[in-house]
Amino acid sequence: MIEVDFVTSDGSRERLYGREGYTLMEVAVRAGIPGIRAECGGACACATCHVSVAPEWAERVGPPHLAEDMLLDSLDRTPTSRLACQVKLKAALNGLEVRVPE
Repeated sequence: MIEVDFVTSDGSRERLYGREGYTLMEVAVRAGIPGIRAECGGACACATCHVSVAPEWAERVGPPHLAEDMLLDSLDRTPTSRLACQVKLKAALNGLEVRVPE
């Protein structure tokens, strides 16, 4: 299992666990993380699963692909913004921290 810490907009922290190959969005939705609405169900079409990866994890997570980057441009993004539906869990991400914006 891959461990991920979600920090919500009110500052609370929730440690969740997901299987390799699941997306951050799937893990967050199953746990009911506030702010992850995932309206498109993970199709990279709505940007309602926006998160900011902790800076020290950004390189391991990697950059967004073109379609994701274009959706992120419609948001108040940070340099480490990603759509949770596009980040697949893998062993190298064990301990990942992401913030859910307001």
